[in-house]
Amino acid sequence: MNFLENIEKQNKSLIIAIGYIIIGILGIIDTLTGKELDFSLFYVIPILIVTWHTGLGLGIVFSLISALVWLLSDVLSGNVTLLSIYAWNTLIRLGFFLTIAFLLSRLLTVLEHQREIAHTDYLTGALNSLFFYNVLQMEINRSLRYKNLFTIAYIDLDNLKTVNYEFGYATGDKVLCFVANQIKNSLRKVDVVARLGSDEFALLMPETNQKSAQVVLSKLQHNILAGMQKNNWPVTLSIGVLTCFDTPPTANEAIKIVDDLMYSVKKSSKNNIKYATYEN
Repeated sequence: MNFLENIEKQNKSLIIAIGYIIIGILGIIDTLTGKELDFSLFYVIPILIVTWHTGLGLGIVFSLISALVWLLSDVLSGNVTLLSIYAWNTLIRLGFFLTIAFLLSRLLTVLEHQREIAHTDYLTGALNSLFFYNVLQMEINRSLRYKNLFTIAYIDLDNLKTVNYEFGYATGDKVLCFVANQIKNSLRKVDVVARLGSDEFALLMPETNQKSAQVVLSKLQHNILAGMQKNNWPVTLSIGVLTCFDTPPTANEAIKIVDDLMYSVKKSSKNNIKYATYEN
């Protein structure tokens, strides 16, 4: 488990502990005040916090715990005398808490879906250009601080327009999806792929030197070309690759350099890879 996963786990554990503490405090106050004050609304707070940060599963658990603590408070303070009333009140409260947890979970799902739509290309599922530039700038900022190298690749699909004209745009879309899937399957979890233009993709590979990039991109090119030949699609790849030992000042400048590398391939032979390094 990496460092970020440990931090995330610790944060969730802290949130869960805070949720338990809040419920415990509410139960004690509710018991001591008896019928004088109503704290029912405050039991929703730990349910909201836990569900928001950990998910529906623990939201359901905390709904049940809140209902039981409220029941215990009623019993200890003597608010109710009949057992049937205890049971009815507990079920109603539990239903209310569960409704809150389910509604919040559904809201989180919708928000996550909207966030994914805002970040991704609708056709290929790769990142869109705007989000890729943001991610690249964050990597540049990280590199400036920790002096980590990274590699960027810019891929242009040669002859995609020919596919669109001869086979139709639906086939052209299949080509784009095929390429995007091949790239995703070739990368690590920390790597990033984006569709920057109609037939252009960009890759960001943190902490990857030129030698490692050559291994990955040569294999990727081979796999994609094999798929193109199998489907009789006359598409090849022009690729520019920039390994940054020093850090470009901005994402725009980094993309311009690797874009120029790609175009130098496209203007000469096509279906090739050109490597370069960025060093001050």
